[in-house]
Amino acid sequence: MTTTVQGLVSFAANDPAKLVDITIPEPGPRDVIVDIKTCGVCHTDLAYRNGDINDDYPFLLGHEATAVVSEIGKDVTHVEVGDTVILNWRAVCGQCRACKKGEPKYCFDTFNASKPMTLEDGTELTAALGIGAFAEKTLVHELQCTKVDPDADAAAVGLLGCGVMAGIGATLNTGEVQRGESVAVIGAGGVGLAAVAGAKLGGATTIIVLDLNDKKFDKARALGATHTVATEGLEPEEVAEKIRELTGGFGADVVVDAVGIPATYTAAFYGRDLAGRVVLVGVPNPKAEITLPLIDVFSRGGALKSSWYGDCLPERDFPYLADLFAQGRLPLDEFVTERIALDDVEGAFERMKGGDILRSVVEIPQA
Repeated sequence: MTTTVQGLVSFAANDPAKLVDITIPEPGPRDVIVDIKTCGVCHTDLAYRNGDINDDYPFLLGHEATAVVSEIGKDVTHVEVGDTVILNWRAVCGQCRACKKGEPKYCFDTFNASKPMTLEDGTELTAALGIGAFAEKTLVHELQCTKVDPDADAAAVGLLGCGVMAGIGATLNTGEVQRGESVAVIGAGGVGLAAVAGAKLGGATTIIVLDLNDKKFDKARALGATHTVATEGLEPEEVAEKIRELTGGFGADVVVDAVGIPATYTAAFYGRDLAGRVVLVGVPNPKAEITLPLIDVFSRGGALKSSWYGDCLPERDFPYLADLFAQGRLPLDEFVTERIALDDVEGAFERMKGGDILRSVVEIPQA
């Protein structure tokens, strides 16, 4: 039996998304239908809406969500009706070459729902990141659901579904920050500030945040930054020099580029210590290019890493970080700037451009 609900759908590049009726099919054997409680407004959703991901319109937007399982397929064992879950877009298959090599964070065949959701006329929807959570309900694979305490602040823990996990994982998982190390984070948006929180969790004693906008620095300090640097008007080498000045002249053990443009990556590369690690978590434009002297790549040693989804494994990382939030050791609620209704997502996209919003979070009343 199908279900009709309201969902936010993008029909064409750069056009405002529209709240329309969508059809949720009966779940397949390992699919589940979930009632969405909250969904963060992520830059990735704006990228889908603007055609920066691909042109598989229409898109059902939204992916950074907390939900309650309301219906399950006949072979589902991972969750039960009534479970509160965080949705994820890395439901690892366990069978691809990455999984078999013991690197499931690079899984090439992650699970999604077995059936598409549709418009009322039968037009198939492309669910953003295989989730599509700007809706009253959505259809996902059972392994896209990670159980969480139903009493937790859904708006806060739901952010682990994407941006906050990307930033925390960039320092903890990809950067492998150790106690007593120094970390520099370039870019103080939501992902960058999550990287700051991750650096603090990892025991870094020097945490430097660099950004064009010094209005973000109070929040950075609240999350663990020990130093802040305004980079307006600075060249990449000057930014790197600022990092070296704050790390005894050596550079940081880990530099996280949470912006993803050639200038910030160059600054990250030269702002790290010898044998330090550079972590790229900001998503670059596909046409962006960088030129570095090969001798500098060779002579500086260390590691140049990319961080996809914070190199997370949802079943391992989401419960751990949600528990830290419950213990008061990880202030996930600090990332929630505003709580909005589903029909205000377009407004949130506009406010996002001003740089003052960490996360707008849609809250959907439960029946």
